[in-house]
Formats: sequence, C-alpha cells, structure tokens
Amino acid sequence: MKKRLLKVTAAVCAMLLGLTACGKSNDSADKVYKIGICQIVQHDALDAATQGFKDALIKKLGEDHVKFDYQDASGDSATCATIANGFASANVDLILANATAPLQAAAAATTEIPILGTSITDYAVALELKDWSGATGINVSGTSDLAPLEEQAAMIQELFPADKFAKVGILYCTAEPNSLYQVEVVTKELEKLGYTVTPYAFTDTNDVSSVCTTAANASDVMYIPTDNTAASNTGIIDQICRPAKVPIVTGEEGICAGCGVATLSISYYELGYTTGEMAYEVLVNHADVSKMEVKYAPNTTKKYNKEICDELGIKIPDDYVAIEK
Repeated sequence: MKKRLLKVTAAVCAMLLGLTACGKSNDSADKVYKIGICQIVQHDALDAATQGFKDALIKKLGEDHVKFDYQDASGDSATCATIANGFASANVDLILANATAPLQAAAAATTEIPILGTSITDYAVALELKDWSGATGINVSGTSDLAPLEEQAAMIQELFPADKFAKVGILYCTAEPNSLYQVEVVTKELEKLGYTVTPYAFTDTNDVSSVCTTAANASDVMYIPTDNTAASNTGIIDQICRPAKVPIVTGEEGICAGCGVATLSISYYELGYTTGEMAYEVLVNHADVSKMEVKYAPNTTKKYNKEICDELGIKIPDDYVAIEK
C-alpha cells in the first residue's frame, strides 16, 4: 500500500511540475514586447534603418509578439526629449533611438530601460563618453553608420583632384555633434591631400538655402557628411548646387540620391536589421546591453548618381555602382 501511495504521489508531483513548466513556457510564448522607436526625421536612410530593425524583430519574435510605438520627432531635439520621456513613463521593454538626438534624449530619460541606437556616427561623441572601448558601460548600445572617412576623402581625390578642384566646401548642421566630428576628420584628411577646406555650417532648415548658396559660390567641390538635416533638405541643396555646376560628394546614399554625385555607401537597412538582432538578444536572451559592443556596417560600396553626373559631365570609374531610384 505504501509503495502504491508513493508511486501515486510521485506521479502527481511529476504532473504538477510539468504543468508548472508548461505554464512558464506559455507565459514566455504569450509575451508581447513593447518597443518605443524615436526617429529624428523621415528620410530614406533613417527609414530604411527603422524598417530593417522592425523586420529583424518580427522575423525572430513573430508579428504577434512585438508592438512598435514609432514616433517621428520632425527634426526637433525638444520633441525627441518628449518622446523619450513618454517611452520611459510607459515602461517600454526597449527603446530604439534612430539618430543622435533621439539617442541623447533616450539616455537622459532613463538609465534602466535598454536603449539601442542606429544611424549613430560616434557613440563616444554623442554620449560624451571617455575612455571609449567599444561598449558604453551604460544602458546603451547599437550600431554605427560611420563609413571610413579616410576613404571618403580619397574618393574626393579620385574624382576631383586637388590640382583642378582646390577648394572644398563642407556643408553641415551645427545641431548635430556627429556631423561636426566627421567634418573635423575629413578636413584633416583633405588638407593632407592638398585641398583648401572651408566648413559651412547652418543651424537648422531655415538657413540651409543661404549657407548652401555661399558655399556653392566659393567652392570647386562640396562634401556633406551623414547629416540628417541636410538629408531632409536635399531638394534645396540640389536646386542651388546643380545649376552652379558644383559637384557634391556625400557621406551616405540617401543624400547622394537627392543632390550628390558620389558616395561611399553602407546599407542602412542592414544596419537596422543588425540592431534588431541585438534587440532580440537583449529582450529574449537577457544580454547585458552595457557590455554589448557597438557594431559597424560590414560592407561599403562606391555609388554614384547617374543623372547628376551626366548633367555635370563627370566621368565615373567602372568600379562605382549607379544608385537605383
């Protein structure tokens, strides 16, 4: 009798343990992750990064297990702060900060919620971090869109040699610290190659036209880094520089498609997708975001804008790929 009772008790315990395990599994399977997405402004590159991020998480989690709260800051840093604070109050599971201003706002809003950035040029500059080692040490990681700046300077030399195009004007927005970082690095590289380099800074969309006009009148060739304000105003820039026959080399493909002649391009979609994979590791596998090293685009491609090159009579080497529009 005692043996039978022990067997029954063991069976009941095993069944209860199984139900408990099943309950945990079901809880995990039913989890819906809340993701807050703050994007500084809408343009092709940032849109592609956001889409790549979403696609990666949907693929890994399933569409029913992730909910995105996407908000566009319309280029305004104060709006980024409002959005980030809203995400913190809502206690979302993770924040995606697409561009520098959203990253800074998110980092100021919470030290607890994991934050992943994308389309960030330099995390140490954006977050004012010292002793940079590849990981932030705080609740922030992500991906960088920094293409090799030395190679971008070399691209200008390849297409527009200094003996014929001596004066390079660099157009950028003062509100974007990562743009200033790129300007400083590219300026040094171009000066090594024999160019005279002049920066032309605008503060926001309102003075893009006047600053760009000044730059076009004084430059043989222009360079625009991965600058989000410039990216959202390529139509204005093109209307000024193309009639003036001043070619523009750009830091990314979206700007090049709008007003440039050539760029050393990365895939923003792939960058966002990688960020989504990192998010999965944080959400599901509980990876420590503070120890995750920032990742960079694995590949770069020389690309050109055929329409503008043809109009300006610029001959492009065979190893460049035409931008698809």
